[in-house]
Amino acid sequence: MCGIAGFWDAGNRLRSGPDAVLKAMAQAIRHRGPDAEGQTWEPGLGVGMTHRRLAIQDLSSAGGQPMRSPSMRFTMVFNGEIYNFLHLRKELESLGRGFTGHSDTEVMLTAFEQWGVEAALERFAGMFAFALLDHVHRELWLVRDRMGEKPLYYGWHQDTLVFASELKALRAVPGFAPELDRDALALLFRHNYIPAPHSIFRGIHKLLPAHCLRLSLDTSGQSDCRPVRYWSMDDAIGHAAELPEDAVLDSLEELLGSVIGEQMLADVPLGAFLSGGVDSSTIVALMQQRAKRPIRTFTIGFREKGFNEAEHAAAVARHLGTDHTELYLEPGDALDCIPRLPEIWDEPFADSSQIPTYLISRLTRQHVTVALSGDGGDELFAGYGRYPSTLTAWNRLHAKPGFRQRVESVALALPNAIAGSLARAIRPKRRHLSGFGMAEKLAAERAARGAGSLQAFYRQRVGYWADPAALLVRGAEPSYVLNEAWPRSIAEATSLRQLQWLDLNSYLPDDILTKVDRAAMAVSLETRVPLLDHRVVSFALSLPDHLKLRDGAGKYLLRRLLHRHVPASLVDRPKQGFAVPIAQWLRLELRDWAEALLERRRLEQEGVLDATRVRRTWQDHLEGRADYSFQLWGILMFQAWYERHSRCGGAG
Repeated sequence: MCGIAGFWDAGNRLRSGPDAVLKAMAQAIRHRGPDAEGQTWEPGLGVGMTHRRLAIQDLSSAGGQPMRSPSMRFTMVFNGEIYNFLHLRKELESLGRGFTGHSDTEVMLTAFEQWGVEAALERFAGMFAFALLDHVHRELWLVRDRMGEKPLYYGWHQDTLVFASELKALRAVPGFAPELDRDALALLFRHNYIPAPHSIFRGIHKLLPAHCLRLSLDTSGQSDCRPVRYWSMDDAIGHAAELPEDAVLDSLEELLGSVIGEQMLADVPLGAFLSGGVDSSTIVALMQQRAKRPIRTFTIGFREKGFNEAEHAAAVARHLGTDHTELYLEPGDALDCIPRLPEIWDEPFADSSQIPTYLISRLTRQHVTVALSGDGGDELFAGYGRYPSTLTAWNRLHAKPGFRQRVESVALALPNAIAGSLARAIRPKRRHLSGFGMAEKLAAERAARGAGSLQAFYRQRVGYWADPAALLVRGAEPSYVLNEAWPRSIAEATSLRQLQWLDLNSYLPDDILTKVDRAAMAVSLETRVPLLDHRVVSFALSLPDHLKLRDGAGKYLLRRLLHRHVPASLVDRPKQGFAVPIAQWLRLELRDWAEALLERRRLEQEGVLDATRVRRTWQDHLEGRADYSFQLWGILMFQAWYERHSRCGGAG
């Protein structure tokens, strides 16, 4: 795991001091790679690249970057791991290729020379984001892994192309002062993350997963900056294979076990996150099966009722015989890290589980350098409770309406004052809502009922605001995966597969994987995600729906696999999630911090958010009229980010 950054100085603006610029970019992401630094400047091509190294494979200087290929044709800076590099190395050696070191980076460069860039990409199994300079064809490649585990930002600063693992490296480029993208903010408030390809800065993009950008250094300009997809999950998700269930289960265990075996290879101490849930318990069980000694497992616990999974994790650890470490946190431990959040996620990010994710990463890094996680199981094996509830609600909406549905439809067509009175009478739990709160509920209900497709319906159900753009002084939601047309194969897939596809292309890479990458990299911890190996992904998506969702419960096949190693009584319980009591904290411990960020005069002076809507939401939450903690966390994380980066001159 590392950090990369660089530029193509097409306009000849940075050539008076390229080394200083590269060093500044590298220093900004030092946390991603504390072990070594390297850079290269190619004046004939105008390309500069820098690298911060977290040494995992081949700890010697032979694994340092930037690295040149054997023939000197390619130069690369690379963030990630290629897990099947030993297999590829043997294949390349059989073709007469030689190696001087033992790193996966050297194998990648040799593969590019042997097979070409695109053909080599098809052979790589791993997580990666890299910049590759082809000195012969005078081309620059930017490439991101299939599932989006590793980040890569890019964009134009005047007539210079800049790229980096994190936005903070781009801010080190002289004169870089991008404009705030208010349209992207609308997406932040809908989802509490900013979906790719958008970023908080106008003109700066996230490279989409499974995409590459190929630029000719002789002819390309900004108009040629069009990423191309090199791999697609659509074919697998569109066609289900029907095989005997036990045979499928055996195949899943063999495949996932093999992938985990590859990912346990490291020249540094390795462990795993363990929550005691299905996903992490499955990963740990298969790791322990392949280990010669007890593997290290880590969890954190909270003393607040309803937020603690540590007891479950400890029970699984005892059964499997792992070397388990747990840490119970007091509220102050979590609250103390909140001021660091805008620095760690250097664009606004508001999944509140970012707090425990950072804390478990910090604990884990005290003992190991690499940790495996169970992320991806919910998306691949339909583990989210919102899948069956969404499908039930969508089907009910399109069924022949009953008496209650007809009454509700008539009520929703009435003015807010009358509709609100009827809603309070029909639903007692809404009697305490303010007029503002009731208007928001009615707007959300109308938007959901007016959705013309399952995609639009799901977008409303997973969104935190019915019309997030209304929170902004100006701005509108741009195009992204949840409001664009389906690919044909997805349009013809089952409804469950369509929901999985949406999450795999947005929520997983832009929320879950972003959360884990930034939290872990902030403490120089490498995380690996076996369930997101593209071979496992293709296998899981090819399964028929009944092997994922059965009797309203998800992860059917994955649970069966886990039950081969861990008693069902230890792991079969309602999904709890990795959460903290934000609603309570905002009314108590965080109240003064939040009040300062949401002060009316401040909001009006900044001119970004609608001060009246924000203040009404805040007051309703404080008074207990509704739980607006998710909505407020998105606003607060933006405000905290805006405060920090406005001081740095980078959020105009």
